[in-house]
Amino acid sequence: MTEQQRPAWAARLGAEREARGWGKFAMARHLLAAVGIAPSPQKVKTLTRQILGWEKGSHFPRDWAAAYSAAFDIPEDELFPAPPHGRPATPVGTVDQSPTPDQGDDDVKRRAALQLITALGAGAAVPPGVLETIFAGIEDALGDPIDLAEWEATVHEYGQLLITQPNGTLISALTADIIAVGELLRRHRGSPDASGLLRISAGLSGLLAIDLGDVGDKRAARASWSIAKRAADASGDRDLRVWVRGRAAQDAVWAGRPSAVVTDLTNAAIGIAAGAPSAGLARAHAAHAYLAADQGDAGRAHESLGALKRAFDRLPDAPDDQSVLAYRESQLRWAESYVHTRAGDRRAATTLTQAGALYPSDALGPVVNLSLMRAILMIKAREIDSGLETALAPLRSRPVTVAGGTSQLVRQILRALPDQARALPAARELQALTARARPQSTTT
Repeated sequence: MTEQQRPAWAARLGAEREARGWGKFAMARHLLAAVGIAPSPQKVKTLTRQILGWEKGSHFPRDWAAAYSAAFDIPEDELFPAPPHGRPATPVGTVDQSPTPDQGDDDVKRRAALQLITALGAGAAVPPGVLETIFAGIEDALGDPIDLAEWEATVHEYGQLLITQPNGTLISALTADIIAVGELLRRHRGSPDASGLLRISAGLSGLLAIDLGDVGDKRAARASWSIAKRAADASGDRDLRVWVRGRAAQDAVWAGRPSAVVTDLTNAAIGIAAGAPSAGLARAHAAHAYLAADQGDAGRAHESLGALKRAFDRLPDAPDDQSVLAYRESQLRWAESYVHTRAGDRRAATTLTQAGALYPSDALGPVVNLSLMRAILMIKAREIDSGLETALAPLRSRPVTVAGGTSQLVRQILRALPDQARALPAARELQALTARARPQSTTT
């Protein structure tokens, strides 16, 4: 194509880019940022080739026109004043809210459609809020209903997935749903649905805090727990208020936070519960037991275990499905196993067997940790080689599961080794695996 044949819009794209001092790689990064996609090296490289074709006028950037407009901060109709022959005035996928749509609303929907198409094409997660924007016109036509039961089911599903999914994989989806519920809260503030939406927000925020903690982002996890507590308190749901504090206390133990933080959370949960049985109350007693066991106070640890068992016995009958929102017998036996292992109690072997039989094989974090507890018992019994192999086996096949309580258990294994055994190849391998592994879950 000669310069005379080159479309005006193509020349304009190159001129605007050069006027800003951007190379084609920088242009690609700006376009990706405009549609909310992280500019990975491969995505930048792929998009750079397309930019070259667009600036030559070989192809019209139909799906990227809105992104160019945003990147250059130039209205789209000014940047592309006349669509080429055959290009529709309204891009495919744009949804008008009404027979006479507002141009600003149309631009927002066009941008959202572009973000969706681009994200799916790039194999990336759909940015938060995009689907809600696309469906906004339909929601308005339906009267903007809120299906609280559906949202509650979503929270419950996340609670189950956190047990089995690789950690960190739910962060994006949880974040998007929190944003969506936040928008619903903004629109329905003061309505009868507000307390239900606050309850859902608290649940989602607590689940996000768990996943953030499991990938080692302690600051973000603390912020998420803080929001979860405030939303739960505002919802007025007592059991949820107790769960948020009880579960946050457990995570605080694994994160190595000060003992005063754990104690404050457990005491608050127990106080709010006022004796009423709930999964959150059981978790608060479990956190108390973990902390006491870690501090070497076997008497207080077993006292907390007794309180945990009494709280568990009063829970209503429930399905056996594993969920971080519930408290099942498997989790009770896990807590007993941890305390008995830390205290050197001979009952540890029995409770480890019981816990292992109750957890499904896909409950990765709990299953790995039970293996590490068995390894501690073996090493204390001077079965050094067998103990190290028992610890290494699950970590070799799933090294990404190392974090939180797992890291604590590995440190306990290394401390339990006799001095001369710490130089063994298996001991060095165990230390290396946990040192380089990405932080992951011990979620129970």
